[in-house]
Amino acid sequence: MNYFKYIDGYLHAENLNISALAAQYQTPFYCYSASAFRYQYRSFVDAFKQVPILVCYAMKANSNQAILKLLAKEGAGADVVSEGELRRALAAGISPQKIVFSGVAKSKQEIDFALHSGIRCFNVESEPELLRISDIAEQAGLVAPISLRINPDVDARTHKKISTGKSENKFGIPIMHALAAYNHAASLPGVKVVGIDMHIGSQITELGAFDDAFLLLCQLVDELREAGHTIEHVDLGGGLGVPYKKGDPSSEQLLAEYADIVHKYTEQLACEIIFEPGRFIAANSGILVTQVSYVKQVEKKCFLIVDAGMNDLIRPTLYDAWHDVSPVAEPTPDTQYMIADVVGPVCETGDYLALDRKMPVMCEEDLLVLHSAGAYGAAMANDYNTRPLIPEILVDGSRSHVIKARPSYQEIIDQDSIPDWI
Repeated sequence: MNYFKYIDGYLHAENLNISALAAQYQTPFYCYSASAFRYQYRSFVDAFKQVPILVCYAMKANSNQAILKLLAKEGAGADVVSEGELRRALAAGISPQKIVFSGVAKSKQEIDFALHSGIRCFNVESEPELLRISDIAEQAGLVAPISLRINPDVDARTHKKISTGKSENKFGIPIMHALAAYNHAASLPGVKVVGIDMHIGSQITELGAFDDAFLLLCQLVDELREAGHTIEHVDLGGGLGVPYKKGDPSSEQLLAEYADIVHKYTEQLACEIIFEPGRFIAANSGILVTQVSYVKQVEKKCFLIVDAGMNDLIRPTLYDAWHDVSPVAEPTPDTQYMIADVVGPVCETGDYLALDRKMPVMCEEDLLVLHSAGAYGAAMANDYNTRPLIPEILVDGSRSHVIKARPSYQEIIDQDSIPDWI
């Protein structure tokens, strides 16, 4: 379902004209559709309605408080990877019993805070972490519910920087050491094994990788149960990809295929299934709106220099990621086209948002939209070159609200502190 469509010649977010939003809020800004977030979450839940599940939204994709509150009202839990994300989830009203804590470098402070918050489960990434959790829980007189994250050494066939299930990746306990790790965990004070966890990567669209990984996981669960370990839940992680380009399989198609793969194993697993979708819920629920500052024609290139940069959306230069680009004004049958690079104002050659794109001939002050920007956009943004973080706007029907404001330059400067001896 696409909630960003042309209506009467202009791109709209639900019922609101993007041109009007740009006039009201000034570019660049992120724009999210509340209806899109709800639709993506509900679609995911409905795909597994015959199975006991818990959907823990992977907050790293987009952790704005308004988005978390919206998903909490839908019944979502949260997958967190830091104390900060845990505090955000709790502040948004997500029950601690719906929160799982992932991540390879949980600090003593983070473990202590999560333990006293009463979270659902720690996803343990290494044996040193297992020992640390045991020590902290024992000293506190508490019991930490844990699952061990297993690395199956399966190639997710995604970008190397978002692949997490190969043996050379930093995540999880190697599958050949899993039984020994579970035996060790069972002998430790302060921890209780309640499940098993596996997450092999992000933006996975060749779904056979899931099939390979889940088969290994099921075999391991059988082995663990035969050894006397109780597995109350299986956490299948996230990673389901989304369409970024026109012509890619739709979210609905990808979800249906993914659900078919999962359902092959649910009867054998015979327990609650936890999922950690992030990108699937957020990516196509948001866009980045930017304005053309200059059109620069050189001998071999045309550059559309816009007011959004790599510090606002780093994915293209960091991951070679593709985002479809559209003009806010709908092209007409007689529209002329150009090939251009869409680049930003940051003082880096890597500051680009799209390369060699065919698009309508653009002029200064024309508005452009980068699609599929709801995940890993604002969440990874920074103020490099002292460029203020851009606003985030939430649209719901005919309503809009600034869910994160653009800071002033003075607010940025005031974050620094000058010692009195200078």
